Amino acid sequence: MTPSQLLDSLNFRYATKKFDPARQIPDEEWDVLEQSLVLAPSSFGLQPWKFIVINDPELRGRLRQHSWNQSQITEASRLVLFTTRTDLTEPDVDRFMTRLAAVQDRDPSTLEGYRNVIVSFAAAMNREARQAWNARQTYIALGQFMTAAAVLGIDTCPIEGFDPAGYDAELELGDTGYSTSVVCAAGYRSPEDKSADTPKTRFPHEELIEHR
Repeated sequence: MTPSQLLDSLNFRYATKKFDPARQIPDEEWDVLEQSLVLAPSSFGLQPWKFIVINDPELRGRLRQHSWNQSQITEASRLVLFTTRTDLTEPDVDRFMTRLAAVQDRDPSTLEGYRNVIVSFAAAMNREARQAWNARQTYIALGQFMTAAAVLGIDTCPIEGFDPAGYDAELELGDTGYSTSVVCAAGYRSPEDKSADTPKTRFPHEELIEHR
């Protein structure tokens, strides 16, 4: 991909308001988008999230009722719920350390210093602050997902206009340690979506980028 092709992809992307329900994302391309979620970066590498792909039309219909009746919920090819850990505990850290040691073929004891840094970081916040910190991580994954989709010519719409408690109840997340943070619909724009031709409104480059 050339620099100009990347810019073309970024300009292609917009928050799609109306999807074409007849067009479905090919499985091969969707698999790549799921991998983009798996590969998303996070602070300390902790990945305090779980991504739930909603395929059941009936469930998506119920979720639409908790989403101000936004059509993207049911008309997009795919719907992804970005859920976040409701806390950041020592067992959470230890689970990551176990995985890190296994992937890197390291003795877990060599990671003790790194573990203690993360545990101390988490302990300095109350539970509400830890959940908010976790939730912010999901937006890193959201950005990577939307960019990857745009590169593939797939449309997306990030959605915060929903009732998280309603979503959590529908998904029975209450006792899982996860809560819905943000939602993203993915698919292909409808020819009737007038937003597709609306110019992007951005402040000038020189106002947003400063060099020192």
